[in-house]
Amino acid sequence: MSNFSVKPLLTGEKTVLRPFTETDADAMWEIIEDPEVRRFTGDPSTELTPERLRTWYGSRADQPDRLDLAVTDRATGELVGEVVLYEWDPDARSCTFRTLMGPRGRNRGLGTEATRLIVGHGFEQLGLHRIQLEAYGHNHRALRVYEKVGFVVEGVRREVESRDGEWADEVIMAILDHEWAALSSTAR
Repeated sequence: MSNFSVKPLLTGEKTVLRPFTETDADAMWEIIEDPEVRRFTGDPSTELTPERLRTWYGSRADQPDRLDLAVTDRATGELVGEVVLYEWDPDARSCTFRTLMGPRGRNRGLGTEATRLIVGHGFEQLGLHRIQLEAYGHNHRALRVYEKVGFVVEGVRREVESRDGEWADEVIMAILDHEWAALSSTAR
């Protein structure tokens, strides 16, 4: 079982996942401020500023207990989102997954490929047993991506948060190492 200290470069047909640097903060600020990203992500625990984002993304390479990778468009090199494995529990060999994709990364299969790449890395290189996630029930695009990659719905926490005057459900999903291994390489 490896820890999360090594920050890999993961290359797919459409995307390259790479370690973050402080210089990614401006692009991430633009992505985080996107109305659709705001609609489908929880509110941050502290107010975000460009300076805080520079500090945050500049420190990602130093985190031994989580893996934050920039999702870039392989054709252009443009930063379009992020994928993260965090809340690592070494005893249970598990962690939580989250992602966000900015407007220029949507509807092109980049998010699906990025999710497959980091999930595969988690199981095949880090020796994880379980990767879980939580997503809002109204985030249909993301739920479809997670199901395509092999995540299974384990439950729904009903009406956990009021979002824009509407109660939002939280869908809990996970994938296990043997489920990942059983998927054909084309399904993954």
